[in-house]
Order: sequence, then structure tokens, then C-alpha cells
Amino acid sequence: MTLDLEAKLEAIRAGWPQAARDRPFVIGMAGGSGSGKTTIAESVVEQIGPDRVAFIPHDAYYRHRPELTFEQRTKVNYDHPDSLETALMVAHVECLVAGDSIERPVYDFAQHLRSEDTIVVASRPVLLLEGILILMEPALVDLMDLKIYVDTDADLRLMRRLERDVQERGRTLASVLHQYETTVRPMHVQFVEPSKRYADIIIPEGYNLGAVGTVISMIRDVVRRG
Repeated sequence: MTLDLEAKLEAIRAGWPQAARDRPFVIGMAGGSGSGKTTIAESVVEQIGPDRVAFIPHDAYYRHRPELTFEQRTKVNYDHPDSLETALMVAHVECLVAGDSIERPVYDFAQHLRSEDTIVVASRPVLLLEGILILMEPALVDLMDLKIYVDTDADLRLMRRLERDVQERGRTLASVLHQYETTVRPMHVQFVEPSKRYADIIIPEGYNLGAVGTVISMIRDVVRRG
């Protein structure tokens, strides 16, 4: 798998136009909820350096719906593309590609609302976009130089989601399981899994050390040559 991945990355690197080397290298990382893509993205930022990589998660762009009650907000299908303000993310990525800074939204997952705070993100040599639905959004895909899909078994993804939502987002076990059955799994089948066909490379088994190491090595090379 690693040799095959290296060959694919080398082909992508060789085909990257010289003109594009004067702007940030944009990577899209998708995969099902709990697939491990956020862990991989954080590893990329840590090993390459936050001064070289700007991380832009799609789930920071959930729509702000203060007109709804808390109970109504809990019933929103957050795994459907319509729940995200993707047009704003596209505009922000375009600003970063142009060398400008952005004020990225901060989403409060416990209240299902955007925070009043924002995070200033400066343009970097590498822009790392991450989210379950980014590969099925043509406007985002058009901005990507490298598209990655993290492919992980459903049972492992469910266990990770349970742990995250209960410990980090203040959810109950029952609510997480209900959401998984009614929206997460159906939306994965309808939107997320089919988007795998648009990936340049697929990382199997979640955090695959060999594959992740090869991707990080390639990004280091891009930064060095940029």
C-alpha cells in the first residue's frame, strides 16, 4: 500500500503546474464521522508546523440558527450538506489562496450555535481542509490540489463518535445513538461514502502510520520546493 501511495503522490506532485507553486498547496481530507481524519490532520499540522499549515475544518461552518429553540436545533440534520455554510468556507479558502487572512467561525457543539468569537487564520504554504462532506462540494474540490479520503470501518467510526460526543460535546449516549441511526448513517451512505470516488488517494484503516507518514513526507517536499 505504501509503495502504491508513494507512486500516486509522485504523479500528483509531477503534474502540479509550476504556476500553482506560487500559491498555497490546498489539501482536502474527507472520510466518515469518526474515521480518524481529524487526528491525521492534527498530526500533519504538528509535524509540518502551524507556521506552514493552516487548518480549516468544515464543521466550523455549521449554520448559525439562533431563531430556533435549543430543542429544535438538536433535531437539525447536521450530517446533511444544507446544515453547513459551505459558500462562506469557499470564500475563506479563496482569500487564503490569495494570501489574505480570514476570521474563521467558532462553533459551539453543546449549544448548536456559532460562538461570538472567531479565530484569525493567516495564509500558509499549505491549506488543510477537513470534513466529512468536503469531497462532494464541487466548489471546494475545485480549489484542492490533493484530495484524500480516510476509509475506516463503520463499527470503529461509531465507537469513536460515541466517545467524542459524550466526552467533548456534552451529549448523552442515547442521543448519540439516535442521531447515528436517524441521520449519521443514512447521510454517510448517501453523501460521504460516494465522495470517495473523487479522492486522489485513500488512506485505509483510519490512522495508517505508513500512509500518513508518506503524506506528511510529500507535504514537507511541497513546502520545501514552494
